Amino acid sequence: MNLTIVDIDRIIEMAWEDRTTFEAINFQFGLKEQEVIELMRTEMKPSSFKMWRKRVQGRKTKHEKLRAFEKGRFKCSRQKQITHNTISKR
Repeated sequence: MNLTIVDIDRIIEMAWEDRTTFEAINFQFGLKEQEVIELMRTEMKPSSFKMWRKRVQGRKTKHEKLRAFEKGRFKCSRQKQITHNTISKR
């Protein structure tokens, strides 16, 4: 797969985000979890990669099946709607 520098930067950013699942990365870029791990290994310094792996290993929010919160666009149920630059009331 040919990824641009912008794509690689976005994948790394998504992989670091706690609530972005590997399934979301797969949906957007077509990379499976193991491919994301390999990309992170090649694109990051060894110490940064080790820190990232320690952080995501066992993290329930990185896998859709293990998530305790509702599916969706990673929005808190208490978050207010934003409509035409005005915040709607509940």
